Amino acid sequence: MDRQQEFVLRTIEERDVRFIRLWFTDVLGMLKSVAIAPAELESAFAEGIGFDGSAIEGLTRVYEADMIARPDPTTFQMLPWRGESQGTARMFCDILTPDGEPSLADSRNVLKRALAKAAEMGFTFYTHPEVEFYLFEQPVSADKPPVPVDQGGYFDHVARAAGHDFRRAAITMLESMGISVEFSHHEAGPGQNEIDLRYADALTTADNLMTFRTVIKEVAIEHNLFASFMPKPMAAHPGSGMHTHLSLFEGDRNAFHEAGSRFELSRTARHFISGILHHAAEITAVTNQYVNSYKRLWGGAEAPSYVSWGHNNRSALVRVPMYKPGKGNSSRIEYRAIDSAANPYLAFALLLTAGLKGIEEEYDLVDPTEDDVAELTNAERGALGFRPLPTSLGNSLNIMENSELVAETLGEHVFEYFLRNKRQEWTDYRAQVTPFELQRLLTTL
Repeated sequence: MDRQQEFVLRTIEERDVRFIRLWFTDVLGMLKSVAIAPAELESAFAEGIGFDGSAIEGLTRVYEADMIARPDPTTFQMLPWRGESQGTARMFCDILTPDGEPSLADSRNVLKRALAKAAEMGFTFYTHPEVEFYLFEQPVSADKPPVPVDQGGYFDHVARAAGHDFRRAAITMLESMGISVEFSHHEAGPGQNEIDLRYADALTTADNLMTFRTVIKEVAIEHNLFASFMPKPMAAHPGSGMHTHLSLFEGDRNAFHEAGSRFELSRTARHFISGILHHAAEITAVTNQYVNSYKRLWGGAEAPSYVSWGHNNRSALVRVPMYKPGKGNSSRIEYRAIDSAANPYLAFALLLTAGLKGIEEEYDLVDPTEDDVAELTNAERGALGFRPLPTSLGNSLNIMENSELVAETLGEHVFEYFLRNKRQEWTDYRAQVTPFELQRLLTTL
C-alpha cells in the first residue's frame, strides 16, 4: 500500500467518515457514483469495486458487462455539503476490465492516453477553464420558460442579488475541496454567472470540472435556486461556454513562450494553434455535443462560429491573450468554442492531440485576424479563408465520423458509441414539431 492510500485510510478514521463515494463519468460526461463503507476501502484500493458496466452509457456491451472501478487516492476530498460529523468523502476512479487493464471506454483513460503521448514528446499539458452557467428561480420546468434570478449584465454589481451569496458560498465550498478559484462575476445574460478555475494539469482540471458542476448544483439547491449548464437555455440571451486556456510546459519552461517573437509565441505554440484550427471542425461534436450547443455557437454574443485566430480578439475561435512583460510562464492560448456542458476528459484529449498533431506535422499557421469575424460578410470571410464550424449536431457528426484524429484519440469503442448515441439525439430532435413551426405555419398553411 502506498503512502497516499495510507493517508486516505488514516484521514477517514480520524474524521469519522461513514461513506466514501466513488466517482467516474460515462462517455457523455455524466457523473456516476457508488458509495462504499470505510471497511471496504482497503480492498477497493487493491482490487477495485465490481459493477455492471452494461448499465452505464457507453461503457461496455451486455455480454462483457463486468467492470471494475478502482479509486485514485490522489483525488480524495470530503464532500462539505454532506456535513462534518459522520461525513462523506469522494474519490475519482479509473475503470478497469476484469483482468485489470484500463478500460478503453473510460473517459478518464482517454485523457490519460493523450497526456502520455504529450509526455513522450516532453510536454505537460495545462488548462484553465472559465465556466459559465445560469441561475434560475425554482421551480424549473421544461414546460415553461425559466426565470432568471436577476436582470444583471456583464460585471454588474446587483444589489442584494441572490448571485452574490450564491457565488460566495460556491467558491468557499470549492476551495474547501482543494479547487482554487481565480475570478468570479456576473456574466452578460440575466442570471448568468462565470467562475474561473485556476490553471492545473489537464487531468486535475477535468476532475475539478466534474466536481465543480456538482458543487454548483448542490449550492443552488441550498439557496432554493436551480443551476443549469445548458449551452443556450434562452433564445434571446447569450449561451454558456467554457473558454479554456491551454499551454504546454517542458519541465518548468513554458513551451509556448519565445521572447522577442511576434506576440511572444514560440514555434511550438504556432504549430499547436495551427493543429487546433486544422482539426477544429472534426472535434466540434465532442466540444459541443448537444443539439442545443449549435444554438449557442451560431447565436452570436461572442460565441465563435468560424475558424480563425487572433491576438486578444474575442471574436476568433482561438485567442492569444495579451502578453504581460516578464511573465513568460503565463503565455497561453484560449479556445473559445467549448461548452461548459462538455465531457472535459474527451474535450481536453482532443484539443491536446489536435495541437500535438500540428507540432508533429509542423502545420503552417495562417495570419491572425484583427477583424470582428462575426460582423464580416460571407464573401469577406470566404476571401479571408475563415471556414465555418459545423452548423448543427448532424453536420458535426458527419465531419467527426471521417476524422482519423478523433477516432485514434477516443479509441474505437468510445468513438463508435459516441457517434451512435449522438446520431440518435439528432434523429429525435429532427422528429420534433417545435413551437416555432406551429406559430409560423399552423394558421397560415
